[in-house]
Amino acid sequence: MSNYNAPIRDMQFVMRELAGLDAVAALPGCEDASPDVVDAILEEAGKFAGGVLAPLNWTGDQEGARWDNGVVHTATGWKEAYKQFAEAGWTALACEPEFGGQGLPKLVSTAVMEMWKSANMAFSLCPMLTNGAIESIKLRGTDEQKAAYLPKMVSGEWTGTMNLTEPQAGSDLAAVRTRAVPQGDGTYKIFGQKIFITYGEHDMTDNIIHLVLARLPDAPEGVKGISLFVVPKFLLNADGTPGERNDVHCVSIEHKLGIHASPTAVLAFGDKGGAIGTLVGEANRGLEYMFIMMNEARFAVGMEGLALSERAYQQALAYAKDRVQGTEAGVRGGPKVSIIHHADVRRMLMSMKSQIEAQRALAYVVGAATDMAHHHPDEAVRAQNQAFTDLMIPVVKGWLTESSIELTSTGVQVHGGMGFIEETGAAQHFRDARITSIYEGTTAIQANDLIGRKIARESGQTVKAVIAEMRKVEASLAEASGEEFAAMRKSLSAGVTALEEAVAYIVATYGQDIKAASVGSVPFLKLLGIVAGGWQMGRAALVSARRLAEGGGDAGFYQAKITTARFYADHVLSQAPGLAYSVVNGAAAALALPEEMF
Repeated sequence: MSNYNAPIRDMQFVMRELAGLDAVAALPGCEDASPDVVDAILEEAGKFAGGVLAPLNWTGDQEGARWDNGVVHTATGWKEAYKQFAEAGWTALACEPEFGGQGLPKLVSTAVMEMWKSANMAFSLCPMLTNGAIESIKLRGTDEQKAAYLPKMVSGEWTGTMNLTEPQAGSDLAAVRTRAVPQGDGTYKIFGQKIFITYGEHDMTDNIIHLVLARLPDAPEGVKGISLFVVPKFLLNADGTPGERNDVHCVSIEHKLGIHASPTAVLAFGDKGGAIGTLVGEANRGLEYMFIMMNEARFAVGMEGLALSERAYQQALAYAKDRVQGTEAGVRGGPKVSIIHHADVRRMLMSMKSQIEAQRALAYVVGAATDMAHHHPDEAVRAQNQAFTDLMIPVVKGWLTESSIELTSTGVQVHGGMGFIEETGAAQHFRDARITSIYEGTTAIQANDLIGRKIARESGQTVKAVIAEMRKVEASLAEASGEEFAAMRKSLSAGVTALEEAVAYIVATYGQDIKAASVGSVPFLKLLGIVAGGWQMGRAALVSARRLAEGGGDAGFYQAKITTARFYADHVLSQAPGLAYSVVNGAAAALALPEEMF
């Protein structure tokens, strides 16, 4: 099985040089995020991820979670690891100090989150869902709900879930049928069934706080008639401790392709008279509130894609250095060499490395923009960063997860036949990655949101502002000396031009022919991701050249940054014009065949 070593040096580079850690630490409420403090957090998180969580990843996958007459037992070591995780304060890292959190910026928690997900994705899903539930209750809950639930959830003593999906209501939440019947005392009885509930039942904590979408008796039809309720597994005693068992039960857990150690529950509400819940915020605004959780979760799932790619890369790299097979091309009669000497293996490893670095840079930049949107004292700066964040979250979710399927598959390929054998562990990353482009909104849902709400609705205003920033980097690359920078500028220029062409098509077409625009939505999402990644890689190369000129040490790291950026330009960014062609010209054939011809 592979070890996991957090890529702290690259994380530090991205946080400081690209995401602007110093500027984030200067924001009101973020002052504790000094470089020394952040370095210490990364160091300790890396130790916990590599020493506690990573060793449980493969064994958890093999053992899985187990359902027994309504009770879910997590894999061996899970409960003990979660206790250590909570006691060490990791659940509270980004939460509000008012409720016991540490209040650290999103940029910092993003880097730490990557470590948890690389080390053990199935484990990381529990705190991820809890954080989303915390955010919804914090922003829309009553004072009583906040006092009752948030301190215990922030401390990790209790966990949280979100309950949207039903057997007949997957992505179409207008079809939700779960009912909420008012009891006249401020409480409601909940009746219905929810499926695909991550950590909906487990044995790691003594209470689970479910956030549940349901309809009131007088609710209007469709998504405008959905309300949000807090439904704890155990009702609370007067002193706030868990008391009587609520009428919510796990009737089964799913048998899945991957993330085996994460229990995916089917929950029944109200089979014994009604599960007691309380309303969050105003009636019939539940979907709006749930999207608070969804946006948090979508960013986090994007980080899962990045994290799994990183773990697969580390394992493939170690195997390529260790596996001796064949002689080096062009060396007649030479000795047997490790496969990292073979040209195509190097290409595969560089493809993984370059895309991971581009995606980490983009994700961390979006994390920093989230901090700016929430904390900057200037309203105009907040609005600008919020618009950028809104534009990029579907890209982070969609591009990073779609890429992870490719990159974890590449990791299997580097192993050759041994990658197909479960005992090596390479296949687990591939299997685990497959869900990331599906849950919390499929790639198509992200792409439709991107072209509709984030591009067409505002005539491309925000993306055009981002393109202007990309052009500035292109100009800087043109001024830099060296063949590498000329190649980067050429590819970035062509990529940005392709992006401009695709944006113009979407803005012109969406209102007149939404189907034609939608055919190109996923190619457009990938196009924007690839070009935005190239933008960040260009920035990274320029910073690295400056650091090399200053002669401050770590020359190997900076030279590798430049070389990796060159590879990205030649092999990844070069795909942009083809994607733009598909966006602009791909609708006719996609929509032409009658149904019976498929």
